[in-house]
Amino acid sequence: MQPRNSRLNSSALRGAVDLAAVKAAGEAAQKAEQARAERARQAAAAGADGSAPQEAAYPLVIDVTEETFEAEVVQRSAEVPVVVDFWAEWCGPCKQLSPILERLAEEYSGRIVLAKIDVDANQLIAQQFGIQGIPAVMAVVAGQLVPLFQGAENEANVRKILDQLIAVAEQRFGIVGGSAAPGGEGPAAPYVPEDPALAAAHEALDRGDLGGAIQAYENVLADQPGSAEAKLGLAQAQLLRRVESLEPQAVRAAAAADPKNVAAQLDAADLDLVGGHVEDAFGRLVDTVGRTFGEDRDAARLRLLELFEVIGSDDPRVTAARSALARVLF
Repeated sequence: MQPRNSRLNSSALRGAVDLAAVKAAGEAAQKAEQARAERARQAAAAGADGSAPQEAAYPLVIDVTEETFEAEVVQRSAEVPVVVDFWAEWCGPCKQLSPILERLAEEYSGRIVLAKIDVDANQLIAQQFGIQGIPAVMAVVAGQLVPLFQGAENEANVRKILDQLIAVAEQRFGIVGGSAAPGGEGPAAPYVPEDPALAAAHEALDRGDLGGAIQAYENVLADQPGSAEAKLGLAQAQLLRRVESLEPQAVRAAAAADPKNVAAQLDAADLDLVGGHVEDAFGRLVDTVGRTFGEDRDAARLRLLELFEVIGSDDPRVTAARSALARVLF
């Protein structure tokens, strides 16, 4: 998944599931704007009469089915980040992770909603999201997909990921939801508009204009070479451009058939990342670096560094992969 400068909220990584087939992102964004205006009106009214802010007007942990997905996840994501927990009764790691997610959802008092999806009972949703293993955790913010992590995580890491998700939802979309985060002293700060050039780049990315987004981010970087957010946005747009014409089954078959086929491994790693399988993407490229030499090794190493940019240097998965890369290089 990331802090503000990692653009975790990008519409993209939209290759994992076509959320537009469930509800247009633009409609969700419009609803988010309406919800923000209503919250602002309610907050102003509460401040005027001295009343306390209301608790979230929705359950914080919900079981979601294929029939309720649109209303409970996509539409609700216009008001609050919805964290989606893919699980099954037979999954041991799920039984360790789910209670952590449920406890944190309650603790965050409406800053997120946890949607639990039983993959056995809702196979179509699991297929649409490209779920290949569970537990898997994703989020939907203003109708847009945000891959978070796959596999069991400890509570400290989950809390960090959720904090970053909330920060992105607040700063990029102005979606706050509920009350303050645990330990906070009050509501989040008001949404501050972005730099116009950077906002234009984000908007191009969000509407799927990858060529326009790449050019816009490059324009920002020409004027602001140190802009971490523009670098991350550019990396994300370039990733999406690379995968938009790929045929996943063919790519994965080629990669499995020939581990030394560097081009296939690069494409498969891109698909892994877009599908939310971050550790798989990193591991594939580290292994490729370890088994190749010369230009092939450089190509795999540089692609890995590009994917680090997409995820963000603060992510613990990047830290672990950097260490693994150092071991195979030296």
